[in-house]
Amino acid sequence: MCNGVIILHDNARPHTANAVKTTLQQFRWETLEHLPYSPDLSPCDFHVCGPLKQAILGHRFTTDDEVCDWVQAWIRQQPTSVFKDGIDRLESQWGKRANSFGDYF
Repeated sequence: MCNGVIILHDNARPHTANAVKTTLQQFRWETLEHLPYSPDLSPCDFHVCGPLKQAILGHRFTTDDEVCDWVQAWIRQQPTSVFKDGIDRLESQWGKRANSFGDYF
């Protein structure tokens, strides 16, 4: 049971530390492991990171709460297709990577 949350992250040491793994287990969140050495599957290339960076460019915030509020408002304004298209693209790339036997494509 993962409470409906599945996290995709890379294999960076902070993400694979025992404390992080334990916390994820406590939340009962599932982790979709990032294939090693797969820059073609970077989570930053999918979903909202690129468009979010563009949208936030030039904004200045004085508190962390201002940033959080701005980002949450921006995400709520995005059409559902932004998220669906990103997930579909990730699924497609994941399949290519899984079938490439370690080769880049």
